Parts: sequence; structure tokens; C-alpha cells
Amino acid sequence: MAAVSLSSPNFSVKLSPVSFRSSAAGRRLITFSAGFKLNQLKRGRRSGDFICRATASSVAIRDLDADDIRHPLDRQNTLILKAIPGLTEIGKALLGSVTEQVMLLENIGTSVLVSENQLPELHELMIEAASMLNLEAPDLYLRQSPVPNAYTLAISGKKPFVVVHTSLVELLSRKELQAVLAHELGHLKCDHGVWLTFANILTLGAYSVPGLGGFIAQQLEEQLFRWLRAAELTCDRAALLVARDPKVVISVLMKLAGGCPSMADQLNVDAFLEQARSYEKASSSPVGWYIRNAQTRQLSHPLPVLRAREIDEWSRRLAEDIRVFVQMIEGLNQGSISMNLYCKLLKCHRGLTP
Repeated sequence: MAAVSLSSPNFSVKLSPVSFRSSAAGRRLITFSAGFKLNQLKRGRRSGDFICRATASSVAIRDLDADDIRHPLDRQNTLILKAIPGLTEIGKALLGSVTEQVMLLENIGTSVLVSENQLPELHELMIEAASMLNLEAPDLYLRQSPVPNAYTLAISGKKPFVVVHTSLVELLSRKELQAVLAHELGHLKCDHGVWLTFANILTLGAYSVPGLGGFIAQQLEEQLFRWLRAAELTCDRAALLVARDPKVVISVLMKLAGGCPSMADQLNVDAFLEQARSYEKASSSPVGWYIRNAQTRQLSHPLPVLRAREIDEWSRRLAEDIRVFVQMIEGLNQGSISMNLYCKLLKCHRGLTP
């Protein structure tokens, strides 16, 4: 970490792949988009010198707003759902106190509630991820299941909870498991709320309930799943911010597509990314586009290769944003740009753009 000692405001930065943190001891805030903040610290030995340090080892994304990570398709499809008259009220009515009680008792009765005294390592991963995203940690349950999965339920404004299946814990490394927890926290960060629970109940089989299932299947399922696929892209971004390494997130997706514990050490993230690029190229023709849409239309999640490609591209944009930001800081330090011009450039350059 190198600092330029000049009479102009002086900053010292150390890059990480996707994010960095300001020191907590700062006073005035210099803010740039996406909720990342650099604190102007106490004056150095020289009059007028300010030092700002950004470290990759201790990351906290301060004042991160949901819109900083929300995928454009998530934003678009959320507006579509909200525009359907009475849909929000219907959803809340269908997912009322009885449904909430059923789901709560189901998890208490068939799962293990994670805490400081119960599976403390898993508890710590959740607490740390929630802290990074500026969230209160939800309850976490571990459930016996051969199907690798994790999901979040949030009903009637009560405390939400996350459920993780045992097979997922066995499949993933600790860093990858925390990325999954961060993904689930992304749903809470972006207030996916009632629609997320609606969709999870669909995917868990609750649509088979007479009356309720028929209405949802006929009127909402397709649009709801379209929204959920977009919401998943948003939450992959939350996973990236916590993991701080796109390969960790992509490795999770690769293992969900075709991983097993006994062969995990033979999986290659770069090869999977190349596979993702091949799929994108093959589906770019009119016929490929049609097949791709038909293939994903009834899925609750985007295809793993598509998610891997999305997160790879977004991480590259983040790295570029940070590079541009550092260049502006260096220009400010060297006196080649004024503070006024710096602020204008900073305002124009969106750090976490879609």
C-alpha cells in the first residue's frame, strides 16, 4: 500500500477483486456510488494531508443500498409484478398467519436450528456474511436432504429464516457455503419478501394444494418464475460481494450443475466459464434464442452457465470501476485534476452499474 505525500488531499488504496472498505475511524465521508465510502481521516503530519486506506482483508460494505446490486431484469420484473392490480394483497392473504405457522413448525420440527451453541462454524459464516451486507442475521436451519439446496422464507413481516440442506454443506467448501448464505441474504437485502416466499412455496410443491395451486399455476407461475430468475441474478451479486472472488461464486454454480464431493478437486472453474461462453454463442442465433427461452421458461433459477457468465462479467465491471476510481484519486493527488472536477467525474462514473 503506497501513499502519495502531497499537499493536496492524499489517499492510499489497496485493490481487491471486487470491493474495498474504508477505515472505521474516519470523519468526513467522501462517497461514491454503490454505497462504498472512503473516510477522510485525521490530518497527517503535513497540513492539508488526508489519508484514506482501503483494505481487502477486512471488508464491510457500508451503507450498501439494494439498488446498488439489483440486476436490471430484477428491477424490471419487480415493477411488472407490482403493477398487477391486487396481486400484493392476494399474495399476503394467501401467505398469511396459517401458512407462516405451518412453515415455521415444519422447520422447527424437521431441521436443526443453527446457533452459537449448535453448529457454531455455520453460525459464524452467517453472522459474518450478514455483517458484510449490513443486515440482521436471519434464523438459519440445517435440514437433512440429498438434494443440494438453500432457500429463504419471509412471511408477514416476521423474522425471516434460511434453510440449507445437508447435501449442500457436504458439496461445498466453507467459502462457497458462505457465498450461498450471502446469496440468500441478498433476497432479504433487496426486500424480495412475499414474492420470494410465494415462489419458494411453488418450487417446494405447495402449489398442489387445491384452489391455491390452480390459481397460482394459471395466473402467476410464469411471471413469478420470470421474476425469480431475475432475482437470482441479483443475489449472485450479493454472494460476490461477500466472497470477494468471482471464482468462488462460479465454483458454487459449477458444483450445483455437476459436482460431487469425491471429484470436487478435479473441477475447473475456467473450463466451466469457457463452457458458459460456448452456450452463449450457440444460443445467439434465432433458433438458439428460441430453444434457450423454451429451456428456461419453467425454471425457477437461470441455467448455471448463464449465471456464471453474468457474475464473471459483473465482477470485471467492478474491477474496471475500481481502476477508474483509483485513477481519479491519483489525479487528485498529483494535482492534475481539481476537487471540483473530481467530484463531477465521480458523479458521472457509476461504481456498481447494472
